[in-house]
Amino acid sequence: MPKTKITEVIDGDTIKGPRKTFIRLAGVDAPEMGTKGGAAAKNELKDMVLGKTVSYTEDAISYGRIVGEVKLGSKSVNREMKKFVKKI
Repeated sequence: MPKTKITEVIDGDTIKGPRKTFIRLAGVDAPEMGTKGGAAAKNELKDMVLGKTVSYTEDAISYGRIVGEVKLGSKSVNREMKKFVKKI
């Protein structure tokens, strides 16, 4: 699995690493920014991964973004965000 340090959180289901590496969390449908829950989802993801090194799969490419499973150590970021999104 490739690894990257997360330099920016775009929203509740998209993160960015160096050199314009955008990663969309597969299977996560977080609210868009500007809609109810959008800021909360972004903040949750930011608290989880910003400045940290994650590993990820490259399952697909969509709109110039990698779509895949993101892990922080052994923890699935995708799974954690799916749980969070259900609560908001």
